[in-house]
Amino acid sequence: MAKFSAKNVRTNPISAIKTLRTRALTHERGLGYEPNLETELFLMAATYMAGENSFYESASAREERFVDLVHQVTADNPDFIVRFAPYLRNELKIRSASVMLAAEYVAAGGEGGRAVVNSVLQRGDEPAEMLGYWQSRYGRSMKMAVKRGIADAVVRLYNERSALRYDGTGRGIRMADVIELTHPKTRDAQQNALFKWLLDHRHHNDAVADPRLLPVLAAAKAQADVAPEARREALRENGPEALAKAGVSWERLSAWLGDGMDAEAWESVIPTMGVMALIRNLRNFDEQGVSQAAIDVVTDRITHAASVARARIFPYQVWAAYKYAPSDTWKTALGTTLQLTTANVPRLDRTLVVIDMSGSMQAPVAGKSRMSRVEVASLMASVTAARSPKTDVVIFGHSNKTVKLPKGASVLGNVERIMALLGSVGHATYGHTAIRDHFDARRHDRVVMFTDDQMQDAGRVNIDNVPVIYTIDLAGYRPRSMPTGSKGRYTLAGFSDATFTLMETLESGPFGFASLTEFRPSGQNLAADGDWPF
Repeated sequence: MAKFSAKNVRTNPISAIKTLRTRALTHERGLGYEPNLETELFLMAATYMAGENSFYESASAREERFVDLVHQVTADNPDFIVRFAPYLRNELKIRSASVMLAAEYVAAGGEGGRAVVNSVLQRGDEPAEMLGYWQSRYGRSMKMAVKRGIADAVVRLYNERSALRYDGTGRGIRMADVIELTHPKTRDAQQNALFKWLLDHRHHNDAVADPRLLPVLAAAKAQADVAPEARREALRENGPEALAKAGVSWERLSAWLGDGMDAEAWESVIPTMGVMALIRNLRNFDEQGVSQAAIDVVTDRITHAASVARARIFPYQVWAAYKYAPSDTWKTALGTTLQLTTANVPRLDRTLVVIDMSGSMQAPVAGKSRMSRVEVASLMASVTAARSPKTDVVIFGHSNKTVKLPKGASVLGNVERIMALLGSVGHATYGHTAIRDHFDARRHDRVVMFTDDQMQDAGRVNIDNVPVIYTIDLAGYRPRSMPTGSKGRYTLAGFSDATFTLMETLESGPFGFASLTEFRPSGQNLAADGDWPF
């Protein structure tokens, strides 16, 4: 969903604030630490949901803090953002924060901003997102790095199918607007014809697609010209092949038919739907009574390893679909889908996993989401346990206790087991007490704690005997409950499979940091200074 391309309100840029890596108090009055600027920016960006309130911060306060951080890090360590921006978008798959990060890097005067802007724009609607964000903060006058970075992305991303998908008339900023404001140079005759079509479509609504250069748009126009009363019959006669040729998504098909999607309509478009679209429509398939043959096609697609990998689905998205799946058929298939999304999660045997069950963890991960942070934590803990059989799982609130997970149980089944215990330990945040009570050096090499990191017992419990603690911060608040980046204390952010990869990376090198060269600031020896933003 676009967040910035529909904005028209301009806000004022903000001044820098002073941020130190010092002791402070958490939101729950425990002893905390202000991280260094790179650490704080990393954590906040990887958990950022633009325009949405969080448990402890309003959306506007969070946005202002984020912008301040980008400007400060740009002034002190611009190379960090140059390396971090594409990682945030392409590895952690965070869209809105990536757009903001790149735009504010340019606004703060960072060098090489054109490439940074281009690197975070990876979908056909994102050039408009970048333009919308810039205009909302700084007006219509663009810095050249933003203009050229967007133009580079336009040449790379704008094609017939992206035009059909992302150039709807209801969008505040259309593809033609982006073209007119950034002046991209077309790469060939076909793209030149496409840009002319977009401009005509925007300003005169009389665009004509040459079928030799723009066959998909020409086929889409021919389909749109079918009389409404003849469309059902045309669908029966032409079938999925014609829909694919015209680049028709299920949303476009529904609008074209005018009277909704029945089983026949779904069956005609299912062969061309992507994995995520299929997963999101499982209930619709059942309600409309699609055939067993169609069910088999869906099942095969969402359990196909290569298709799932291309879809780049988060485990939590699969859990959300599973939670509301209408039938056991889909639940079984989604169990396989989840296993496929977590197949490359590294093994972390001899691990104590600690899950925060406090009240703030029951807040949604995003404003419109029905997924809570505690569900995400339970899912990620279950993934860890599934990949690493020598794992103990503990939940904490005011008290704490071990969760018995059956050997060989599915990830989804274990999530349900953990969530069933919500409220059984109270809703406080005594996480360090849980670590103290359950860490056993004979069984554990590390602790992985899933939390929003606002501890009430921070600084009051001695856990110095634990060699490595990874705090998986699902909210990005500050301050943190312990110093990060030294003495085996690392705070990771977000809830993608990249979180697990980072843990493996931190432990893979001879000094713990040797593999983080893609993030290393120029001229710094990470193994020596021991202060790195994870």
